[in-house]
Amino acid sequence: MVIKKVSIIGLGALGILFGHQLAKKMPRADLRIIADQNRIQRYQQNGVFCNGECCDFNYVTPEEPCEPADLLIMAVKFNGLKDAIQSVQKHVGENTIILSLLNGITSEEIIGEIYGMDKILYSVAQGMDAVKVGNQLTYDHMGMICFGESETGLISERVNVVTEFFEQMEVPYKVDSDMLTRLWGKFMLNVGVNQTVAVFESNYGEVQQEGPARSKMISAMKEVISLSEKAGVQLTEEDLDYWLGVLGTLSPDGKPSMAQDVEAKRISEVELFSGTVVKLGKRFGVPTPINQELYHRIKLIENRYTMIG
Repeated sequence: MVIKKVSIIGLGALGILFGHQLAKKMPRADLRIIADQNRIQRYQQNGVFCNGECCDFNYVTPEEPCEPADLLIMAVKFNGLKDAIQSVQKHVGENTIILSLLNGITSEEIIGEIYGMDKILYSVAQGMDAVKVGNQLTYDHMGMICFGESETGLISERVNVVTEFFEQMEVPYKVDSDMLTRLWGKFMLNVGVNQTVAVFESNYGEVQQEGPARSKMISAMKEVISLSEKAGVQLTEEDLDYWLGVLGTLSPDGKPSMAQDVEAKRISEVELFSGTVVKLGKRFGVPTPINQELYHRIKLIENRYTMIG
C-alpha cells in the first residue's frame, strides 16, 4: 500500500500546521480538508495563513462523494470529535489508516468503536509551539507526529507505510513501539502545562523556569503518574523528566491551546484534562487535589465569560 490520498478534518493549530506542510508536497486534489459549507466559505473569504503564507487548501464538504482516503488525520478539538466522526464517513474505506492528533487518552477508542480499531494507529503530536489567532497560525518549532500500533513492540506494515509517506512529505515523525506510554505521557504534560498556563494567564516561559506556576504544573503531572500505575501503564519520574525536556524546547512566548482558548473566551478542553484525572482518581481511589483545584479555577474563568456572553 502507498499513501496517495489524504483527508484532514479540523483546521486548528495542528490541522493547519501539518496540512500546510502536506500541501507543499502533494497534488492539490489529493489533499482534502473536510469542513461544512459555512466554514469553507469563511476559510475562502478570509484565507488561512501559516507563518504568513496563505494556505491553498482543497476543501470538501462531508456530503461530497469522494474516493476513500489512504490516510485520514483527525485534528479537531475533543468537543468536536462526535461530529467529526460522522463527517468523515465518506473518507473511510477498507484500507484507510486513521491518525488521531487529539489530546487526551480516549479518542482512538472512540473513533475505533465506529470505524474499527484495525484502522487506527495510535498517535501523538508533540514539540510544536504553534499559536493560532483568528485565521493566522505562527510557530517556531513544527514538532513531530509520534505514531505506532497499540500493541507494545509491534512495528506493522501500516506503520512502515506511514513512515515512508512522512519521509516523502518531510513531515517530522517518530515511530514508537510503546505508544500507550507515550499517549499517557503526553496526557500528563497536557494536564500540567495546558491548565497551569491557562490559570496563571501566562506562557511557556512561566513554566520553563522555577516558581509557583512550574511547581503547580509538576504537582498536577505527578497525579497522572499515580493514576497510570493503576491503569497498567506505569509512567515514571523518567517520563516526567522527558516531557519536561520537551517543554523546555518550546518558544517561551508560545502558549498551549487551553491558554489560547481562555484568551479568546472559548470553552476549553478542561473536561479532557483535569476532568478525566478527577474521574479516574475517584475510580481508582487516588487523591487528585491539584487537578481538582485546577478544574475549579478554569471553570470559574469560563463561567465569567459565558455569563457575560
